[in-house]
Amino acid sequence: MKAASKYFRINSAIILSFAAGVTVAQNKNLQQAHDSMMAYPLSEVVITASRSVTDRMGTPEAVEALKTDSVQKYQLRTGPEALAILPGVFVQKTNHGGGSPFLRGLTGNQTLLLIDGIRLSNATTRYGPNQYFNTIDVFSLGKIEVLRGSGSVQYGSDALGGTVQAFSPEANFTQVSSWGGSLLTRFATQGMEQSLHAGLHYNNNKSAFRGGISVRNFGDLAGGDTTKMQSPTGYKEFDFDLKARLKLNTASTLTLVFQNVHQQNVPVYHKVVLENYAVNKMDPQNRKLAYIRFSRSLNSKLIRKMDLTASLQHSKEGRASRKNGSDILRLENDRVRSLGFSVEAFTTAGILWSANSGAEIYNDMVSSRRDDRNLVSRDNITGRGLYPDKSAMTSLALFTIHRMELHKWNFTAGFRYNYFIVKVEDVSVGKTKLTPSAFVGNLAIMRKLNSSSNIFLSMNTGFRAPNIDDLGALGIVDFRYEIPNFDLKPEHSFQVQLGYKYQSPRFRGEIYLYRNELYNLIVRNRVAGDTIDGYPVYRKENAEHAFIQGIETVWELKLSPSLLLFGTLTYTYGRNITKKEPLRRIPPMFGILALEYRIRKVRTSLEWRAAGKQDRLAMGDIDDNRIPSGGTPDWSIINFHAGYSIHFIRLNFSIQNLFNVDYRYHGSGVNGYGRSAFLNLSLEI
Repeated sequence: MKAASKYFRINSAIILSFAAGVTVAQNKNLQQAHDSMMAYPLSEVVITASRSVTDRMGTPEAVEALKTDSVQKYQLRTGPEALAILPGVFVQKTNHGGGSPFLRGLTGNQTLLLIDGIRLSNATTRYGPNQYFNTIDVFSLGKIEVLRGSGSVQYGSDALGGTVQAFSPEANFTQVSSWGGSLLTRFATQGMEQSLHAGLHYNNNKSAFRGGISVRNFGDLAGGDTTKMQSPTGYKEFDFDLKARLKLNTASTLTLVFQNVHQQNVPVYHKVVLENYAVNKMDPQNRKLAYIRFSRSLNSKLIRKMDLTASLQHSKEGRASRKNGSDILRLENDRVRSLGFSVEAFTTAGILWSANSGAEIYNDMVSSRRDDRNLVSRDNITGRGLYPDKSAMTSLALFTIHRMELHKWNFTAGFRYNYFIVKVEDVSVGKTKLTPSAFVGNLAIMRKLNSSSNIFLSMNTGFRAPNIDDLGALGIVDFRYEIPNFDLKPEHSFQVQLGYKYQSPRFRGEIYLYRNELYNLIVRNRVAGDTIDGYPVYRKENAEHAFIQGIETVWELKLSPSLLLFGTLTYTYGRNITKKEPLRRIPPMFGILALEYRIRKVRTSLEWRAAGKQDRLAMGDIDDNRIPSGGTPDWSIINFHAGYSIHFIRLNFSIQNLFNVDYRYHGSGVNGYGRSAFLNLSLEI
């Protein structure tokens, strides 16, 4: 790979452009302009920060939102790739069919994933990068919200780095009955993508329905000028989703949702290229979710509304692997059945105080098996899967979140108690039962400086309970062989954050400083001298204390009614106090600078993405074959986007990586897109 500094330098241009933005923020004489270009309207609301609808500007959290129209505008192929355009989010791709968001230096089972308030993260969510957010059809999204640095009080285990929540599109009632539909096609050069999505919706004053179906074929990923085509990386996908909302009476509604995502033959590229595999793929990656939500508005002076939600989710991950020269094809199959139930009450007392409190229950049942098939003799040997078969994890929780407004002051506080029952039956150690628990809280104080800005200080504690993957994984994971440990305790964190937000019709600027202390970290430690199948042996232990600190900023400047300048910058520093070395997998400094021009029905934008070199490596990074010797080089790329809309037709065109730079997101198993063009045509009636 070539370092891309000959085009741009991240250490100068982004920082200088941010400094210019801060200067503009201090100018109180900005003239009001039309807000057609503003990506974040002044009245934008978010849900994830407090489990209820709140004004984003007045929320004492670092929370960002991505609307569904950005998927078409910027040719966002998958959910993880959509996250990569949000401030403070770094996305690692182990393979083309995956993508794992890093929030404040953490990822995997230390970052919580949700769909419509329901946990996507389950009892087998792995430590480190994974593919789970890719099992959401990007064409079925209504919105994505990212809450950085919080989520344990609101949603429970795993939100040490933050929370990512996907929302299905709204199904709204209308006074007049109406039908509608949509058709979307997208193609990429070099056969990298052919996608088709069709949608249908119906609305009246008592019911609303929508459904969609997606058929997608991803070819091998074309890299930059040195790497060129990366094979095998392509895969196929078929998805469909349904949503219905019924008005039972003037006070009650019922929402029903079903989602199905099926991906097949998803290669793990670096295993084939670097680890002597003839075959290494996931087949299938499949997720099904069904839930029903009953909402009722109440006439009580105290309780404003109640929600009851019941969900059933099935996830299936199959893996097929065979070494070069071997006759043995290993087939692994893991299934997780997740049952969920929650009840939540929303209370108010005038305009000063509001709260939402409730209870949640989740139960995950894990099935896991392995078959070693001899391709010559046709013999089949069935053995223990990656996880102990029929293991189970139950979570029971109570939570309460309160908000109080006093003139220019805003106070937020919340608490959660979580109790877990983990049952594992393993052939080597017998039956094991663990009952970890956690009590966490958060507190935030916000001061409104004037009508355009505020400043806040927040503190929150977080936790992650050991799951089935921590306790019972046995087999090859990444570049190591992992053995079980049934004596683990929850991880804990304590984070302090200082934030400043400014927003006017012409300028928006935000800056966040934070420090996150991490305790009892569950880490893989090598078992000295042991190897299995040529892989070093590792076991997870509560062994480390670390901290992560950093700075994040985002700003938008409306240069004219038609011209918008946008920029982000994120710097993360992590230190493993126990080992006296850098914390593993910390992203480099990275950012985006974009200029967008829109007039009437035409939109164009030029986008610069860049990341610095990451050579602060932990020993685990040095051992990771996805990271080049000496660290991941710095890079910068330029993307071009254009769009045209007329009546019910929208046409979007993009060129990714104009200069065909070879680059890689730190820790990824594949390089990024080489020079390529994407064409998107959508019809709405």
